[in-house]
Amino acid sequence: MRPELPKEFLSVPLAHRALHDVTNGRPENSRAAIRAAINAGYGIEIDLQLSSDGCAMVFHDDDLDRLAEATGPVRARSQSELEQIVLRGGDGECIPALVEVLNLVAGQVPLLIEIKDQDGALGPNVGKLERATAKALEGYVGPVALMSFNPYAATALAQHAPAIARGLVTSAYDPQEWAPLPEEICSHLRQIPDYESSQSSFISHEVGDLDRDCVQELRRVGVPILCWTVTSAEIETESRRWADNVTFEQYLSPLAG
Repeated sequence: MRPELPKEFLSVPLAHRALHDVTNGRPENSRAAIRAAINAGYGIEIDLQLSSDGCAMVFHDDDLDRLAEATGPVRARSQSELEQIVLRGGDGECIPALVEVLNLVAGQVPLLIEIKDQDGALGPNVGKLERATAKALEGYVGPVALMSFNPYAATALAQHAPAIARGLVTSAYDPQEWAPLPEEICSHLRQIPDYESSQSSFISHEVGDLDRDCVQELRRVGVPILCWTVTSAEIETESRRWADNVTFEQYLSPLAG
């Protein structure tokens, strides 16, 4: 059975990597950014990577270098090690585990969770992060949905968390922007061929490519279309012609009412 995307994901804008702003001490995917989004009434989008001991950690990049006061792959560190690594631009905050973030959000706002690709080429070497995510979500009460660029990850989520709405993150897949991903894989994924086989409930598509025929055909048959990443009110106005909700950063998206 394909679970429906909770209606809350279409009613409030989603703060990309939470309401981050390092000029105000709120790094991407940090507790401070999550609290700020909750206080403002926004939904939240976060990212997950896997620790060396199989824990789902809230962090965007494969490597620590850009976002944290450390270097090297996230997957080379244990949960306890990662929880001691300070995020750049925060007030001493360290990397949180998904379980901690779930306790912080506690169903107050919609939570959209992206499973970052663990295969390295959007291929089939997945499963550990999906299992860890499903385990962390056991008993969670509140609007939540899962998604990934990797169709194999979405299929794994159907196995490990069948009752939670899952979706595909989709893109124009410009080969220059996606290098070294092979051009043939870009061409394949660009047409969103895995929506049915992954039993997805929605997509989140690249904002500059929303008018693509295969995206709008899904919308015509009732598939919810989210989009990433909107960076101004002007872009949001245009994107809402083609999508049902936005994931935003760098400005404050207007809240209904």
